Amino acid sequence: MSKALIIAEKPSVATDIAKALGGFKKETEGKESYYESKDYVLSSAVGHLVELCLPAELDKKKGKWSFASLPIIPDEFGLKPIERTQTRLTLLKKLMKREDVTSLINACDAGREGELIFRYIVKLAKCKKPIERLWLQSMTPAAIKDGFAHLRPGNELESLASAAVCRSESDWLVGINGTRALTAFNSRNGGFQLTPVGRVQTPTLAIVVERDFKIKTFVPKAYWEVHATFGAKAGTYPGRWFKEDFNKNDKNATVSIPNPDAKPERLWDEAAAREIEEKCRGKEGIVTEEKKPATQISPPLFDLTSLQREANGKLGLSAKRTLQIAQRLYEHHKVLTYPRTDSKALPEDYIDTVKQVLGNMKDNHLRPFATEILQRGWVKPTKRVFNNAKVSDHFAITPTLESPDKLDEFERKVYDLVAKRFLAVFYPAAEFEVTTRITRVEEEPFKTEGKILIVPGWLAIYGREEQEADGQAALVPVQENEKVRTEEIEVLALETRPPARFTEATLLSAMEGAGKLVEDEDLREAMAAKGLGTPATRAATIEGLLAEEYLRREGREISSTPKASALMELLHAVNIPALASPEMTGEWEYKLKQMEQGGLERSRFMKEIVDLTHKIVEKAKNFEESPDTAKPLGFTAPNGKPMVEMLRHYQADDGTLQLRKVVAGRLLEPFELKELLEKRLIGPLQGFRSRLGRPFAAALKLNDANETEFVFDNAPINADGTKLNLDTQEPIGTCPVCGGRIFETMMSYACENTFGDAPTCKMKIGKKILLQEIDRTQLNKLLTEKKTDLLRGFVSQRTRRKFSAYLIMAADGRTSFEFEPRKDGAAPRKPFFRKGAVPVENGHAENGVVAAPDKSKAKTRAKAKAAKPSKPRAAAKKKTE
Repeated sequence: MSKALIIAEKPSVATDIAKALGGFKKETEGKESYYESKDYVLSSAVGHLVELCLPAELDKKKGKWSFASLPIIPDEFGLKPIERTQTRLTLLKKLMKREDVTSLINACDAGREGELIFRYIVKLAKCKKPIERLWLQSMTPAAIKDGFAHLRPGNELESLASAAVCRSESDWLVGINGTRALTAFNSRNGGFQLTPVGRVQTPTLAIVVERDFKIKTFVPKAYWEVHATFGAKAGTYPGRWFKEDFNKNDKNATVSIPNPDAKPERLWDEAAAREIEEKCRGKEGIVTEEKKPATQISPPLFDLTSLQREANGKLGLSAKRTLQIAQRLYEHHKVLTYPRTDSKALPEDYIDTVKQVLGNMKDNHLRPFATEILQRGWVKPTKRVFNNAKVSDHFAITPTLESPDKLDEFERKVYDLVAKRFLAVFYPAAEFEVTTRITRVEEEPFKTEGKILIVPGWLAIYGREEQEADGQAALVPVQENEKVRTEEIEVLALETRPPARFTEATLLSAMEGAGKLVEDEDLREAMAAKGLGTPATRAATIEGLLAEEYLRREGREISSTPKASALMELLHAVNIPALASPEMTGEWEYKLKQMEQGGLERSRFMKEIVDLTHKIVEKAKNFEESPDTAKPLGFTAPNGKPMVEMLRHYQADDGTLQLRKVVAGRLLEPFELKELLEKRLIGPLQGFRSRLGRPFAAALKLNDANETEFVFDNAPINADGTKLNLDTQEPIGTCPVCGGRIFETMMSYACENTFGDAPTCKMKIGKKILLQEIDRTQLNKLLTEKKTDLLRGFVSQRTRRKFSAYLIMAADGRTSFEFEPRKDGAAPRKPFFRKGAVPVENGHAENGVVAAPDKSKAKTRAKAKAAKPSKPRAAAKKKTE
């Protein structure tokens, strides 16, 4: 009997389909599994299983990063399996080749990316069997059965497939060629300066650079406010002078142009403020007030971006970490619905499921609210919550029927965010009484506002703290036209403030709303639903910019680095600003949407992308920097000539000295250049990267030819670069491993037996580990007591976040982190590792680099571990590998 092979996008969807249709038996094939029934074979992808080949995989000659090999425009884009999911692809290919499988059903997500995932799998497998499309916006059993009853012919989705493939190929063309062209340009003077750009990451970076430029160039403006305290029969209350006929286009008193900082309470002339103060001091005023009821509805259900914003603002979690937790809550604990969604609504047939979820809530702090919602019948088919038109590939994030019993601290906190938001959307609005009181003294108006929470409504779910944040203290009562006395009055001298730096929450909002930055109305509309990136990729985009050191994270704030500013400057100088503008993304989305609807041919779109790719490469290849663009740096070269900054290098204005701005992937900042020219040696400096992308630290030296050289800590060298004389310099301790003498070198505290051609000891401790200085006091404690004080300046290489830990030493001299016990008695936090980094020999935290374990020999280590009994290890310890 012939069967149809159903391919879902994720294993969980395959499971849901199997349950809804019934009659399936689970089968295994090696490490993978699938379902089979009388009529169907059912399996799934695990997201993307196939990706486009890199240039070197298409043509070895194209692997070179030079203008000679650009632009790279494949006649046909090659596909290759993604290595980590290759076994799943192998299973699908085998199932497609079965003789009894005569057709395929595409059950991937109902959207552009779902179509791409399926089409790439089928293309790589070279399967020619007929295709039908399952189009679901809800995963309820009824919706799944209805979807199978109304399968669509595969050719109905050709326009959507074309748009999906065009998005993939155009990202490849612009990203690969743009990155290689700018890298080739920046590497003309030698070295290799990787300069990655992309359709999403570069406009995102531009948003942050622009904000930081506004902060840097911000000039505060002085203004004054007049504050008073009034005495009424029932007590005192405050008031602030305001301009009643205020207009947003109010002009600065000193400049006859609209003032964007103008507000009704601000006075730009101190004399005018002082005049009001003197005029009203000690005088009586007449009070009038207006009371209005006001309501506030709950915020909508979470999509991924809004959940990431909330978790960043309330819990301090990065977007990436929030996604990881939400994904685990979905995949492992199964207590949340699919998190990688851009929808804030539920399908219209989801009402019964919602009632089941509410009835199943067992948490003591949430159950009373769920019970009240059900008892009062508040789950209704409102378009604000249940709306098919607002559901895209997936619906909003909500709790499931599973119980959240076995969650860790942050999993519980993220789950609670979702659960409370889910409950809140069914509660009635919060009700307030808003009072606006005007006190008029000598015809000068003073405003006082009060907001009292009358009915908590949905705010009851969030407790007292949230309610107090939304309400204000009650005002003392007054009678209509009551006379009050001005008891106190003062003028406050204030200044305007610069824009706030981005946090991950506000940057995610900026990415989501990037369409607002686009002037063209059609392009803005096309981007309205998309923004920059997708909810599933925005966190990765931010993390990528952090990893490339275009952005840096300081606490919760995110700012751009000089390297980012240099890239924006380069893009504008070479005249390819489109790469840094949301306009290009808006234009693509507009045309891809046209293509989905059959209004634009694939060939026409791709011709425009190829033309753009040629333009980017040609502009980078033919650009020559003019000497007129040189920026004075304010200090001189060794020969006394002024130093200036060019796009790619620093130089003396007479051309006698030239140094690259970027050395081994790290931007040498002007203040570092000044120190290098004066001292001829700086460091050790963090942030260098090898050609393989591995981080390293080194000192930078200016040799006799005025060229930069790296100085590594593999020889006995003093902090000033001179040779360390082991016979005359006083040792600072005794090596706990071999008993040798420990000396302070340029970058570490090292045993004397670590030097030479044949070192016999590996005892070496970095003077700076993860940006935390290890001074001699802490070294002595480490050597004598085997444990430092609690050090609070470590910075994770992966997340760029600060953390505190003790540094402890084992008997063999290896150093480890020991974290503070948690207040709630939970297990100590695990340390942060940089994924993909190469381990430092023997697990030492040398040169400030903490690397992830090498997974290439995982099987060998597992066998060795199984062959001998494991040693007990303290729960609060973790090696700094």
